[in-house]
Amino acid sequence: MLLRALASLAVALALTALPAAAREVTHAMGTTDVPDQPMRVVILTNEGTEALLHLGVVPVGAAQSWDADTFYAHLQPMLGDAVSLGTETAINLELVAALEPDLIIGSKVRQEKIYTQLSAIAPTVMSETLGATWLENYQFYGEVLGLGETAKANVAALEARAKALAAAIGEGVKDEISMVRFSPARVRIYQKASFPGVVLDLVGFARPPAQDKNETFEEVTKERIPDMAGDRIFYFSADNDAQEDKANLDEWLADPLWQTLEAVKAGRAQRVSELAWNAGGGIYCAYMMLDDLAEIYGVTLSPINL
Repeated sequence: MLLRALASLAVALALTALPAAAREVTHAMGTTDVPDQPMRVVILTNEGTEALLHLGVVPVGAAQSWDADTFYAHLQPMLGDAVSLGTETAINLELVAALEPDLIIGSKVRQEKIYTQLSAIAPTVMSETLGATWLENYQFYGEVLGLGETAKANVAALEARAKALAAAIGEGVKDEISMVRFSPARVRIYQKASFPGVVLDLVGFARPPAQDKNETFEEVTKERIPDMAGDRIFYFSADNDAQEDKANLDEWLADPLWQTLEAVKAGRAQRVSELAWNAGGGIYCAYMMLDDLAEIYGVTLSPINL
């Protein structure tokens, strides 16, 4: 029933709303003709929302930010009246259709099962996956929007920022950085093929042998705490410190094995923002990570406008 209604809407939109000029875009789900100058874009991933805003495109609707009623505080002012469409894994198709978009951007790893319904609403393109591919996805979103050169320049600017940080830190870049996420459901050691892993790699930090893998993360039990060792340990948990999350974090940090780690004994184990280091997953959060690292290492970077 819903699919039939969406198909009817697609026909109406094709006759009245889509610009005449279009380009064929190859993406994770095939090829799609997209408008040259889309005016009403819907974005269905958190990293994609950051990318579009950074490229100067304000979507009419976007996936709800993780752990937020609508959108993260650093995005809300830029999003204005954009409609929250549900989480990446539970997109509200009726809301999407009501916005009458002329372009929908999502990710196969999240929305493959609803691709047909989305395509019935408007031309829909998808990245393959999320996480470690966030920079490649940023460039992809730029190309889809006809802003490929702008995206390329913006990626180069981020890379230059990371190199400037590395130069300022100096010998500290040789530190092996360990990253851990604590939550009641699971504890994970984050490896190279993750959003924060890519940012650390841009700077040039080393990773401990147990984490120097082209994988996203590994779930561990307390017996694996020794694999959290590094010259510095950055850990994150839910930023809102909900009772269950806080209790779980305190339990792990009080464990004797954690207390024996050299970085912990030296005061070089530090909590960082879950939003910036994990949940946000996009270019604004990457810049936040770089700023955090600059503060932690006691160096100053030139102010920039994002």
